[in-house]
Amino acid sequence: MTPRAKRGRRGAALVEMVVVTPILLLVLIGLVEAGQAGDFAIRVASAARAGVQYGAQNLSTALDNSGMQSAATTDADSSAVTAVASHMCECANGSVSASCLPSYCSTSHQVVFVQVVTTGTMPSLFNYAPMPASLRTISITGTAIMRVAQ
Repeated sequence: MTPRAKRGRRGAALVEMVVVTPILLLVLIGLVEAGQAGDFAIRVASAARAGVQYGAQNLSTALDNSGMQSAATTDADSSAVTAVASHMCECANGSVSASCLPSYCSTSHQVVFVQVVTTGTMPSLFNYAPMPASLRTISITGTAIMRVAQ
């Protein structure tokens, strides 16, 4: 093989490397972004579970929406996570009420459920001004519902 042919192949390898490197870096950044989003989704879902576990202890904690919200946000350990707690009652005959008054289910047993919905927003690795706002942050929601021990 002539020296001129060897130089031509070395130049081709360099061109290939210049073309492939940005693509590989983009894939690597995408994998890191997916890993961070997965970790954040686990934290948001765990926070929702912590909130309903607090509320499902007994009837008095089930009616403490602010306590459930506090338990959820404390578990998330991030100011980017917010929580909304609620409770609902269902009679054994299937009718549903949000008030949970003891007199609501006078003819059947009352079952109380608590629900916590957590929402977290994390900044994307692609958080650049030219990018659309929808691509600069990732919003993740977690929901947990549990029956209250009675």
